[in-house]
Amino acid sequence: MKKPWLLPVVLLCCCIGCAAPPPLNTVTQTSTIDVLLAGGYDGAMTCGELLKHGDFGIGTFDRLDGEMIVLDGRVYQVRADGRVYQPPAGLKTPFAAVARFAPDNALRLTQNLDYPQLQQALDAQLADPHLFYAIRITGRFSKMRTRSVPPQAKPYPPLTEVAATQPEFDMTDIAGTIVGFRCPAYAKGINVPGYHLHFISADRKQGGHILSFELDEGLAEIDRCNKFVLIMPENAAARQQLDLSRDRSAELEKVEK
Repeated sequence: MKKPWLLPVVLLCCCIGCAAPPPLNTVTQTSTIDVLLAGGYDGAMTCGELLKHGDFGIGTFDRLDGEMIVLDGRVYQVRADGRVYQPPAGLKTPFAAVARFAPDNALRLTQNLDYPQLQQALDAQLADPHLFYAIRITGRFSKMRTRSVPPQAKPYPPLTEVAATQPEFDMTDIAGTIVGFRCPAYAKGINVPGYHLHFISADRKQGGHILSFELDEGLAEIDRCNKFVLIMPENAAARQQLDLSRDRSAELEKVEK
């Protein structure tokens, strides 16, 4: 005897827990760089929720507790001691950008390059500088200089004050991966115009926000993203305490350099 209810039940069971993958060619970001510059360090989106939007990206953590690297679907936290940790899924971020990484083209890097030279080499590969690009570079570096930041306490100081005392780390003859984005000039105030890159070593023990490096050889993979999604956290009361009206370009340059 046929049981007409069986097929619908089977289909329902197959669909439970099946979430659609993040869209391709899309950068999804929580909050803005200007909010972070103004001292908006309270986390809003969990790391677990962030991974629903992409498997590749960068950011920071609640109270500005270190630098974030999202690589191959895992979130890594480089804290102020320069060491890499894997944070719990419930830890929140005040600012992060992620994408589902699917490179459109690759560039083999066989000559020694410093940070500015690498940017020039990558720029030559970009068909449209007005789009967003996710950048992944796997290679060996004769020198890598990074920084991270310690967690902050309220009332939060502006990011320029935090960066003035940030711990910096020097690594030599190290293999690893650069993770980050190149954003167009019109993204000012939303994200970092130009290149914003983080590093994690191949053994997942060291890393941070990149200040400078010397690349011996490597492979650069570039993912062109023509869609950008901004998610503003639902903490309007906290944002009202921040001055988001002025141009913070000079502050951003000071922090990034």
